[in-house]
Amino acid sequence: MDLTSYAEWAVRLANDLAPPAELRRLRDELAAVFDAAGDERAVASRLNALLERYPVRPQLSDHDGHGWHLHLADDPAATAVMGLAAVVAELGVDRLGRCHEPRCRRAFLDTSSNRSRRYCSARCASRANVAAYRARRRDAARPAGGRRISGQ
Repeated sequence: MDLTSYAEWAVRLANDLAPPAELRRLRDELAAVFDAAGDERAVASRLNALLERYPVRPQLSDHDGHGWHLHLADDPAATAVMGLAAVVAELGVDRLGRCHEPRCRRAFLDTSSNRSRRYCSARCASRANVAAYRARRRDAARPAGGRRISGQ
């Protein structure tokens, strides 16, 4: 059973600036998991506490003509926590991240094959690349003394 989609829901909730009132505490707790992403023990401790607070109660279901399949829980909070914990257990803590674009810092789940994701979206990656390009051009236009060459 692939739980990545449940983990992605946890990411969306962690990034939600205005979640429903009943999910605000969970949003803050999930955000703290992403904030601790460099520390395996801290992530595990936070996720274990969330797994206790939001237990899963799996059930078989055959609704909507899809045949028998497993539902983790009726509670979306429990499925989000379980999905995130499963991804960490399966793929590692280094798959959790915060966007490297300085104005963003949104949480993301790195599902790339080489664990190379640094930005939450193509938009943030492009913004960071353009800023770096412009900084290089600015630096190249300045002589060693630090003054700008006239006409540029």
